[in-house]
Amino acid sequence: MSLKINKTWSLFLDRDGVINQKLPDDYVKSYQEFILQPNVREVLALLREEFKYLFVVTNQQGVGKGLMTESELLKVHWQMEMEFGAALVQFDKIYACTDLATANSPNRKPNIGMALQAQADFNGVNFDKAVMIGDSISDMEFGRKAGMTTIFFGQTEVPPTAAHLIDYTTKDWLAVRELLLGF
Repeated sequence: MSLKINKTWSLFLDRDGVINQKLPDDYVKSYQEFILQPNVREVLALLREEFKYLFVVTNQQGVGKGLMTESELLKVHWQMEMEFGAALVQFDKIYACTDLATANSPNRKPNIGMALQAQADFNGVNFDKAVMIGDSISDMEFGRKAGMTTIFFGQTEVPPTAAHLIDYTTKDWLAVRELLLGF
């Protein structure tokens, strides 16, 4: 089964655990720690052709905890963009919330502040024609609250209490390609 996406749709991606491998009990603080998920460049290159917009929405409270600076985070994102650019993948914008979870920031997922920022920054972002790919329940809550189609990514089992938040599950980027492009 594949969704009927076209150039009017937007794709929202979590970063850690989706674009790159998540570090257990730690934060990616430098690009040396940033390890891409298998097949992510190739599949995003295909998806970039199908979606109008491609956004990264990521909670990065490592900055708020003082484990890295905002400048170090921006350098990781800049290097990520350079690597993806070589594969002809351009992100329209990377939104990062560096606030602590305890701050109850409107921009920190599962709140939808980053989605609303994307909608304000880019003409034509329609959440009814948007997909959120994430590897956590807060990503799925973010997508559901905004009215997006949600895709739970990775090998983690979905808790039964969260099943109502998830439209589709995929174990890897090849499964994402199959779901969204049909091959």
